[in-house]
Amino acid sequence: MSNVYLGYHFTIEPKELGSEILIAELGELPFESFVESEFGVTAYIQKQLWTESILEEVFVLNSPQFTISYTIEEIDQVNWNEEWEKNFDPIDVDGKCHVRAPFHPKTNAEFDIIIEPKMSFGTGHHETTHMMIQHLLDMDVLNMKTLDMGCGTAILAILAEMKGAQPIDAIDIDNWCYLNSIENAERNNCQQITVYEGDASLLVDQKYDLIIANINRNILLNDMQRYVACMNSKGVLLLSGFYEEDIPFIDASCTDKGLTFVKKLQRNNWVSLKYVN
Repeated sequence: MSNVYLGYHFTIEPKELGSEILIAELGELPFESFVESEFGVTAYIQKQLWTESILEEVFVLNSPQFTISYTIEEIDQVNWNEEWEKNFDPIDVDGKCHVRAPFHPKTNAEFDIIIEPKMSFGTGHHETTHMMIQHLLDMDVLNMKTLDMGCGTAILAILAEMKGAQPIDAIDIDNWCYLNSIENAERNNCQQITVYEGDASLLVDQKYDLIIANINRNILLNDMQRYVACMNSKGVLLLSGFYEEDIPFIDASCTDKGLTFVKKLQRNNWVSLKYVN
């Protein structure tokens, strides 16, 4: 018997920040897939896991900063590929890196990455992922021992391997991300990526030449000491997942620990920073 799903179609204003917060909160509940739409996001949950009070603890729905409404649709078996085919366009980053789903045709891009997209963050659509790809495209990472922290779909670890980084550790606290990262590494024939389920507490006695952390401001600030402790001399730290107004806090944390600022990228109000040890 096929699973019956409920699709919550959320309309969100302002969309970008509201969608990110809503997905983060729903991700703590039994919602298992998210598809960005023109006006917000659609979240899917198996009907058997649904309760009438499921949204009661979703604080962003009652936040005065956002206007959020939704409709609910019952769906017999969701075909995720079909959903994504409707909503997922291939990504082109600077003409060098092409991120596509398995159902998209291959292009002549230097770096062709196939991601089985079941969530919208980590596909390259989000500004933070796009900027991190730009940082990696701009770097020589040959033979750099690399950490992709909060790896999501492992898209950044995959690109790092394609550019010659090795070995690569990819870590995510979310079980779905852990499993999806393993799938995507295999799908792109990666040999150097090892995926772990967990958080920064796994970083014991590790040393890296390159650390990639695309998470959020609070986690970055909380874990920054662990990242810096894991960096080799002249190691590189790439950070994203926060806004222009967060830069003073991130920068103070990095410089207080001896890192040197190198470069800033910005897309809309999202930023990405590069530091060296």
